[in-house]
Amino acid sequence: MKIGDVAKQSNLPTSTIRYYEEKGLIQSTGRKGLTRTFSSDILERLALITLGRNAGLSLDEIRSMLLPDTVDIDRELLLTRATELDEKIKQMTAMRDGLRHAAACKAANHLECRTFRRLLNIATKRWGRPKA
Repeated sequence: MKIGDVAKQSNLPTSTIRYYEEKGLIQSTGRKGLTRTFSSDILERLALITLGRNAGLSLDEIRSMLLPDTVDIDRELLLTRATELDEKIKQMTAMRDGLRHAAACKAANHLECRTFRRLLNIATKRWGRPKA
C-alpha cells in the first residue's frame, strides 16, 4: 500500500505515519519511486497505536508492546492506566456536577451559596491550581 492510501484508510496524516516509522513503531516495506509502501497489516498496527495513544500511553510504551510479528501487551501498565482513568473520570464528574450546579444555582451571588462554596473547597483540595 502507498503511504497516501494508508493515510486515507487510517485517518492519519502522512506526516504522522512517517513519524511513527521514524520512532520505530512501524516499518515500510520499501519504496515505489519516492513513495513509501507498506504491507496490508499496517492498518492494524496503526489502529493499535491509536488505541494506545487515546488511552494515554506514550509512544515508547506502545513501541515496547509492538513486536515485529505480534503484540505483547503489558497488562500491569494497562491496569495502571485504567486506574488513572478511573480517578480522572471521578474528577471530571465532580467538575461537571459543579458546573451544572453553578449554572442552575438560584443564589444572587454564587459565593453565598453553601453548595457552591463546598465545591470550591473540594476543588482546591483535590486539584489545586490549574496547570499553565
